[in-house]
Amino acid sequence: MTTADSQDIEQATATLAYFTAILSDHTRMLTRISQERIWAASGQAALESARILVVSSSATSTSILKNLVLPGIGHFSILDSAITTPADAGNNFFLNARESIGKPRAQEAVPLLRELNESVQGEAVLKDVKDLLGTEQGKDWLTGFSIVIAHNLDKPTLEELSALLWSNPEGPPLVTVRSAGFLAEFHIQYHEHCVSESHSENAPSLRITRPFPALLEWARSLDLNALDPTEHGHIPFVVILVRQVDEWRKSHGGELPKTLAEKKEFKKGILALKVKADEENFDEAEAQAWRVWSEPAIPSDIQALFSLSALQSASAQPRQGTFHALLHTLVEFTKDPAGSGTLPLSSNLPDMKSDTESYVRLQNLYRQWADVEKSKFKELFEAKHPEAAASVDPEEVDSFVKNSHHLRVLRGKRWGTFDADREALGNALASTPREAATHLALTALTNLLAQDTDASKVTDEALKGEVISLVGPGVELPEELDAAIGEIARAPTADIPNMAAFLGGLVAQEAIKMITEQYVPLNGYCVVDLVDSWTGVVG
Repeated sequence: MTTADSQDIEQATATLAYFTAILSDHTRMLTRISQERIWAASGQAALESARILVVSSSATSTSILKNLVLPGIGHFSILDSAITTPADAGNNFFLNARESIGKPRAQEAVPLLRELNESVQGEAVLKDVKDLLGTEQGKDWLTGFSIVIAHNLDKPTLEELSALLWSNPEGPPLVTVRSAGFLAEFHIQYHEHCVSESHSENAPSLRITRPFPALLEWARSLDLNALDPTEHGHIPFVVILVRQVDEWRKSHGGELPKTLAEKKEFKKGILALKVKADEENFDEAEAQAWRVWSEPAIPSDIQALFSLSALQSASAQPRQGTFHALLHTLVEFTKDPAGSGTLPLSSNLPDMKSDTESYVRLQNLYRQWADVEKSKFKELFEAKHPEAAASVDPEEVDSFVKNSHHLRVLRGKRWGTFDADREALGNALASTPREAATHLALTALTNLLAQDTDASKVTDEALKGEVISLVGPGVELPEELDAAIGEIARAPTADIPNMAAFLGGLVAQEAIKMITEQYVPLNGYCVVDLVDSWTGVVG
């Protein structure tokens, strides 16, 4: 090879590396954009600053991490002192097969996980969680993460870890995962989880029966007889309904339609306004007439939050404390005599039959009045909670007001609380026998392995006896229990790749909900059965 050929190859290699780096950056940018469409910039920022601790480097654990590394968490730590066995090399895709046998499992998994996303930092901590729980320094380290995930951890250690994280109001949520063959479950331990961006599919109120001034003025100014057919056929259904409600109230003492006959009469009155048979906007108004008598001033689920007392631990958690301050302000906003007695107006409008000019006009009216009410809310917030208002991110307040129709406050339970409540277990067996039976079988497995780690002693009889000790004598056990027990006795400690992959996606999804504080995470035990291909929630 000549010197010129060598230089050409080096130049080509450098050029290839340059364009590969550009392509990689472009791919990461597109990935980030697509993710921000799901959980917005605030959610992506929360994800990128998250620090995840995973106790164990099993096939399921690494599968969970795969689904957290790909969207771009900030940092992960794998806490595991186990040495890779031939069984590990056979079922864990994040090990170097035979080359990893005899080496620290966590240390072997980290480089392969980091290859998925080089912007994510990761480390292997080759220690036993029991040792860390035995020292104050270790406990401080364990509570310093955004979320802790533990797979198939033995019961005594899990109880100690659960107690540690539960005792600290500022401590991270704990995700406990248990799998055995084709059955599995996971549970998220948290005191309280407040969600303003739940991404609910339920449409917010359009204020049909409580219109703001500009909307009511438009509806009243309509002279239907003077409009040409094209304009008449493109009046937004919202304006039609507001006009009809106004007319109805004038002739019915200010009341809305209540009886079935009145509701039919109201709908008939809408259709009577049509000048042509094919005016779809009036058909749409008639179809949306339910909003007149079915849209409360304040949705019942939001009304329930108004009487919800803040947990004593909320003051120790800045974000939860801010949420409750905003929630209290929302209560005061709805009580304002000068207001409409409703939640702040949402500027989001559904699609409707209309022309562009009318729809944009309607959209602008809603947006302008939403801004007016948001300003009123902020003034009230600053007056009622000056300290919180001074420290809160303005975007958090904007998000709260925008999503005030879909707020959620979840109260969680400590891991194991459900299993200690025989009445709750009995009720679950009666209402959701399939899910409850599978959960009890997995709990029985946990208890048996805590007594003796020899998996060969996990038999059908031993599992059923443990289930009976959990629920108490005299409780009728469903037939689904026998199927669950049979699968667990067949493979009490098997961590199979297909279950690991499926479970990895489910757990990572719920972890992302907790980290981003968006969407609604599960509250209870999510039970997975890949024998019959179903999932459910119990407890």
